[in-house]
Formats: sequence, C-alpha cells, structure tokens
Amino acid sequence: MRTVDLITKKRDGGELSKKEIDALIAGYTDGSIPDYQMSAMAMAIFFKGMTPSERADLTMAMVHSGETIDLSGIEGVKVDKHSTGGVGDTTTLVLAPLVASIGVPVAKMSGRGLGHTGGTIDKLESVPGFHVEIDNGQFIDLVNRNGLAVIGQSDKLTPADKKLYGLRDVTGTVNSIPLIASSIMSKKIASGADAIVLDVKTGDGAFMKEMSEAEELAACMVDIGNRVGRRTVAVLSDMSQPLGNAIGNALEVREAIDTLKGVGPDDLTELCLTLGSHMAVLAGVATDKEEARSMLEQSISSGKALDKFKTFLEAQGGDASVADEPEKLPSAKHRFEVPAKQSGYVASIAAENMGVAAMLLGAGRATKESTIDLAVGIVLNKKVGERVEAGQSLATIHANGESVDEAIAKIYDSIRIDDQRVTPSPLIVGEVK
Repeated sequence: MRTVDLITKKRDGGELSKKEIDALIAGYTDGSIPDYQMSAMAMAIFFKGMTPSERADLTMAMVHSGETIDLSGIEGVKVDKHSTGGVGDTTTLVLAPLVASIGVPVAKMSGRGLGHTGGTIDKLESVPGFHVEIDNGQFIDLVNRNGLAVIGQSDKLTPADKKLYGLRDVTGTVNSIPLIASSIMSKKIASGADAIVLDVKTGDGAFMKEMSEAEELAACMVDIGNRVGRRTVAVLSDMSQPLGNAIGNALEVREAIDTLKGVGPDDLTELCLTLGSHMAVLAGVATDKEEARSMLEQSISSGKALDKFKTFLEAQGGDASVADEPEKLPSAKHRFEVPAKQSGYVASIAAENMGVAAMLLGAGRATKESTIDLAVGIVLNKKVGERVEAGQSLATIHANGESVDEAIAKIYDSIRIDDQRVTPSPLIVGEVK
C-alpha cells in the first residue's frame, strides 16, 4: 500500500483499517515513511479525527513498535495511574505507598519533568541516596516483596510514539484528542498495567483548559483502554489553582510526607483518596469505592501508609529517615515572603503562572538540558476562598538566588484578591468509566 493513498483516505474522512495503521506505524518507526508524509497524516487526523477502532488500533501499533514490560511475575492485579499533569501535582508520591499499604501492587514507571517542576523521578531523587536504576528482575522482586517500586521510563518503550510526538510538536498537531489519547495509553499499556486509573486535569494549569476538552479526552482514553482489554477509569479533577500548597521538588516531598501522616492539604488528600479508591476497586482488594476509601483512611491514621513509604525509599537506596526528619531533604539558602498588598479574599490563583514562577527559581526545566535545583520552589500560604489581610504572606519563596524578583512579580501577577469571598471550584468534577 502507498502511504500517499492512506493520507488521502484520511484527508477525505475515510477510516483506516488495522492493517493500514500497522503498516503506517511500522514504516514510520523504521524510517521507510519520511517525516513529511507522517506530518501530512498527523494533520489529516487533526482535522478529520479517528473512529474508536482507529484510535485503539493506533495505540496498539505504537505499543508493538518497541519493547513491552511483562509484569506477569507480580502477584495480583497491577493498576497504573496516569495524570495529564498540572502544578504541584504530588499525587504519585502519596498514592503509590498509600494503595500499596492496602494490598494493591504498584509497579510504576515514571519520568522526569520538562516545564514547571520536576517529574516524579526528580522529586524522589530529592531523597538522599534514592535511585531508580534497577533492572526488570529487581523491579518485579521489589514489588512482590514490598508491594511497590518505581523505575525510570525505558527509552525502548513505544519508540513510534516518541518519534511521532516530536513531529507533532513542530507541526501544530499536538492538540489532537486521538493522538493525545493514543500517546498516553500506548505508554501505559506497554508498561504492563492490567488496569488503569486516569487523572484528567482541567482548568488554567491543565493541558486541557476547557472542561469539554477534558471530558472528550477522558472518554477517548477510557474507550481505548477497555477496547484493548485494560479496565480503565478516568477522574476529572480541577487544576484552576495549584494542587496542594507546595510547588518544587523537595518541597513537594515534604508535603507528600505530611499527607501520608494525615496532616497534608485537604485537596491533595482528597484527590489521592479518590484515585486510590478506584485503584483498590480495580485491583479487587475492595468491593466498592466506599469500602476502599475507608481502608485508605485507616491506613493513613494507623501509620501503615507512612511505613510503606519508608520501606519503599529504603529498598531503593533512599534515606527513609526523611519521613521523620524532613529537614534532611535539600533546603534552599533563602526564604522570601510575598505579602498581600491589600486585604480581602483570594479570588483566583493562576496555576500555570505559579508554575512558571517556580521554574524561574530553578524548580523546573526550560529545556531537556536544564539542571533542576531540587531545593527551590514556592509554598502557598493562602488558597482560593481564604481571607488575607494586607501584609500577610500569600506565599513563601525558597530560593538559592535565581530570578527571585521575577518570581515575586509573577506571583503577584498570578494571585487576584477581591472584596467578596469566592467559592473554590469543586476538586473532583467528574468520572468516566
């Protein structure tokens, strides 16, 4: 079959067969189909979309373009969690030990961050000695022994997706629901998950800023997962303001520890309990979300969740004593308060701008080559709906000297104060099954 004929077919609104999609992805992966033809196909998909069958076939073609992880050696149902990203999104650091503590095996592959703050791996590497360089045999052994392990994403998984994403990024075709959904789901499926819980963000700090777009993406990913034999559930959550209070790597680890102790921010706690309840039901350790939530809350109050976090850190070379002595985590040299210029109520906090402010301090990567400062970042002292008096601190900056004045200006630009109290948006705004 000729690639130009497939491009024309999709351009004219036709449906590609599984055989055609497989040939397209195989040819692009091995280089026999050039970038310019795949660019044309991506643009055709951008405008014409894909049917549910096409989306599932594209996902599996990308799964089979590289290695897949075999987790069959791990006892139980392996449930993976994926977030579409946001600001202050510390959920994995809390969620993984929390659900592992009630018997849900967590075999997690995570990445480094590019943008506002580090990824899960960067955050965990704030813990002295922690490492993710373990082979698959050790990985499976640790999950069977402790219920939990986290390693870095393999470059050998879904090479077609990596290549296609790089092309989309420079051809104006990133914002295509079928291409986003197949990209995310191909990585989750190749990573060996039996079931998948998706946290799809919406709002200012999310990739999908409009609720309608987030709902469409969630439905698309759930449909793909279920079509290819992975039980999949999506939770739609608000990212119109940062999640929790901390933005920055070591600061977010501190916040995760507080949350596992039962004294973390209400919104981060609630999101972890919601996602964790779905994971527990999919894994078969609870019959419904209410039973699952009760188990998770009991694990926090009893200290089991925190103990699991310590075991996890120690098993991968980390200093588990940080859970009791968080001052051992990297700490910035300087702290600056950002005082409110007027009294009133916090009406909005532009999450994306707050993330940029943290990146200016060195908490994130502007490019792949950027070096992260694990110690720096921002801690919010007020959230939407809270009262603030003139002179009270809106946020605390943790800095080592990088772009502090710019970060302060960005914070002031991000936080709006009104005379009337504003009710925060609901955190959980929907579910798709």
